[in-house]
Amino acid sequence: MFTGIIQAVGSLRRREPRGGDVRLAIDTGSLDLADVALGDSIAVSGVCLTVVSLEARGFTADVSNETLSLTTLGGLASGDAVNLEKALRLADRLGGHLVSGHVDGLGRIISITPDARSLRWTFEVPPALARYIVAKGSVCIDGTSLTVNEINGQRFGINLIPHTVEHTAFSQRRPGDAVNIEVDLVARYIERLVGGQGGGGISAEFLQRHGFA
Repeated sequence: MFTGIIQAVGSLRRREPRGGDVRLAIDTGSLDLADVALGDSIAVSGVCLTVVSLEARGFTADVSNETLSLTTLGGLASGDAVNLEKALRLADRLGGHLVSGHVDGLGRIISITPDARSLRWTFEVPPALARYIVAKGSVCIDGTSLTVNEINGQRFGINLIPHTVEHTAFSQRRPGDAVNIEVDLVARYIERLVGGQGGGGISAEFLQRHGFA
């Protein structure tokens, strides 16, 4: 599990074909790898990857064709910036929200406009993901825990403060770029409890009484 609080910005060092899929070598920049061992998980732009080898200031990870086709990792070129976060430890602070590192799908940046000292970013996601995004709820974009401001159909807006832009790969993103989207885990669990994916579900009265509807 992760928190969606980016710890460093790294970059793709190289891509190695391996038996039909690839091994990615990630330059981790300022990320401290002293406590990272083989088999540990690191989120790369929101994608949970397993460390298979450690290098000077970096690591390598095997990435399946499934992951390459469903995330932005498939289109990474050498030198492209990526957001990095080491896996959550039980004693860590949960500064963002619970993030699994399992990307639900791709979104796209529609626009970036100034809003005082912040920037207002508009994203668009497929209908299958839009249903899980709610105003003032959480969403994980390229591994970053963010709060949704407003929703308009398949589009939603988010404000990014200067600190977030400067300390993440968002500083290199532009309108039209694809982004990795992970919706809030709580939204998925509530849908299943309500009965959207089979089962008896729970009543709307129960949800209202406990502040979920």
